[in-house]
Amino acid sequence: MKAHYALIGLTALMLAGCDDDDDNSPAPNPEPRATAEFTVTISNLTAAQPLSPLAAYLHDGSASGWSFGQAASVGLEQLAEAGNGSEWLAMAKSQGAYYSASGDGIVGPGASDSVTLTVYADQLSDIKLTGAGMLVNTNDAFAGINNLDLSGLAVGDSLTINLPVYDAGTEGNSELAATIPGPAGGGAGFDAMRDDVDYVARHPGVVGNQDGYGESALDGTHKFDAPVARLSVIRQQ
Repeated sequence: MKAHYALIGLTALMLAGCDDDDDNSPAPNPEPRATAEFTVTISNLTAAQPLSPLAAYLHDGSASGWSFGQAASVGLEQLAEAGNGSEWLAMAKSQGAYYSASGDGIVGPGASDSVTLTVYADQLSDIKLTGAGMLVNTNDAFAGINNLDLSGLAVGDSLTINLPVYDAGTEGNSELAATIPGPAGGGAGFDAMRDDVDYVARHPGVVGNQDGYGESALDGTHKFDAPVARLSVIRQQ
């Protein structure tokens, strides 16, 4: 009997020494940040001016794409002269842009192309859209929008705007085939040397070889009136 009592006592002592607060369950995962999604579509309204792939990004206003009357960045110069927006988008990212995207390819006359841009919902209060594409049968013309406010768009809402034409001011509008990268010229694109006014302005239009400028690689079909493109934005979520 003494041995039996001793065993009971030892068992009770062992149980008393055990920690019954054995909570090994993992900490709950934090709720994922909600996102907002925008589809941006560009439509080419010209007769014979293909547009380079749309380059677009979302930001809080601190990554402006250009300033009217100010010198174009090297990234914008590359976009406006060669239709290559990669450097421009990289510069925007370095300035705090939230999200950027490029279109699938050249947007021909009458055609459209879309990109999808996503941000966190808590970034919507001051969300801005900047986007641009080159008129490739020119020296350095581009269509675009800078700092378009999207903060008022609810899910399912949309807006549509017409895009004007800008001159990057980085390359003289010689219209020579060697300086036109599009199909009308097949020439060079970006040239680091700037030989124009060196500030962004509205584009004056092209002259063409049918209006007394025989050296121009462009003809009457390459002329354009604003707007040259239409931009539509839909908030998907």
